[in-house]
Amino acid sequence: MARRILLLVVAALAFVGCGRQAPPLERASTIATWSATPPTEPPVPVFVVAHVTGKSIPVFDAPAAPAPTRTLSNPNEDGAPRVFLVKSQQTDWLEVMVPVRPNGTRGWIRSSDVSLTQHSWRALVEVGANRLTVWKGKDVFLQDSVAVGTGGTPTPTGDYYITELLKPDDPGGAYGPYAFGLSAFSDVLKTFAGGPGVIGMHGTNNSSSIGRAVSHGCIRLTNPSITKLAENMPVGTPISIVP
Repeated sequence: MARRILLLVVAALAFVGCGRQAPPLERASTIATWSATPPTEPPVPVFVVAHVTGKSIPVFDAPAAPAPTRTLSNPNEDGAPRVFLVKSQQTDWLEVMVPVRPNGTRGWIRSSDVSLTQHSWRALVEVGANRLTVWKGKDVFLQDSVAVGTGGTPTPTGDYYITELLKPDDPGGAYGPYAFGLSAFSDVLKTFAGGPGVIGMHGTNNSSSIGRAVSHGCIRLTNPSITKLAENMPVGTPISIVP
């Protein structure tokens, strides 16, 4: 965190002396003071997750809109509980990130249709560095190399969230023992493996691919790393993907 130290008095003295002496300081109160007390650490971020309580939930373009834009099922298409990451609240309405195309879609849901939880987890994927960093509160929980999308099927950048946690039938298969679904969709593949092209973060049976740009857009971790996250990181965790 940058610190701003304004040495105004010193700066003034540096620019006098072009032929005359600087006037004396008459009052001590004119001297700027600086406290060496370290700045207060920024607060730990808190994120709110909305868990759908019914069998479906209407999503609106605005609070109290006359009709919903869409209605989403609960559980979701993969059989996982439907959750949203909450961005803001307006009386009895919640603005949420909606896991649909186009990426970055937001909508409004009624607070009476969900239950709320809080957490302090967040994640960052640096595509160019092939690196994932996950924080729990202010502490780094995990940092590891990952595989990302190729030039033809890139991992989409943007701000997303973890929508689900799945356990593949074959833990030794291509997706490893666990797979997180993201609210992100491929910008290139409209369908993939029978699905709508959702971007996942999962394990792998090909550890040599880690640290490279080789996937169809998904984020691959080592199986120990994805297991550690699956056992600790909650759904609804925000994840930023940057170049």
